[in-house]
Amino acid sequence: MLWKISLLLLFVWVIIGTWIFEPPMSGVQTPEVYRIFYFHWPSALVTFLAYAFAMYQAIRYLNSKDLEYDYKSATAAMLGTIFCVMATISGSVFAKFAWGSFWNWDPRETSITIVLLIYLAYFSLRAAVNDPVKKANLSAVYAILGFIAATFAIFIWPRITPGLHPGSPGGASSGKFITMSATTLAVIIPALAAFIILYGWIYSLTVRVYRLQKEEE
Repeated sequence: MLWKISLLLLFVWVIIGTWIFEPPMSGVQTPEVYRIFYFHWPSALVTFLAYAFAMYQAIRYLNSKDLEYDYKSATAAMLGTIFCVMATISGSVFAKFAWGSFWNWDPRETSITIVLLIYLAYFSLRAAVNDPVKKANLSAVYAILGFIAATFAIFIWPRITPGLHPGSPGGASSGKFITMSATTLAVIIPALAAFIILYGWIYSLTVRVYRLQKEEE
């Protein structure tokens, strides 16, 4: 119960800190819109961590052939996709006020679309195969290859392609980054911690339900 109260307090602090401190970006026309960074960036980072964890559980399945690891991998990927949608929505809100449109096909917007398509295809694959073992084998291999492709889409392609996003090479935002001041860190670190704890909580609950169902069977 104590850690749940701590999680609540973390989110309360993040919400309050988002508005009482200066925006985490200066030298731009609309600095206020950068406050969404406190929710967008943790969502995006948890997305990557979740997909990495899905790959890890997939490797554990291939080593052991224990179907519980397949379920853990699929659960991690499912939650990662939920956080990916959150990052996409918050990024679109930012784009509307910073760039004038919800969608501009900026490299980072395109890359997150590619990541979503990769993992939607992963779940389509799982839905198309009925045999549990065959499904687990195919899903494990896909989870590994999908994470490699997602890593390229998230971290490499946007950094070598000109775009609107802060830090992209070329364009109006080239060279501009979020200002990591003391107040920014005082909000973003608790925000990231809160998002990771929330992810871990939902993940553990889902796995516990799975184990209870297996015991009943």
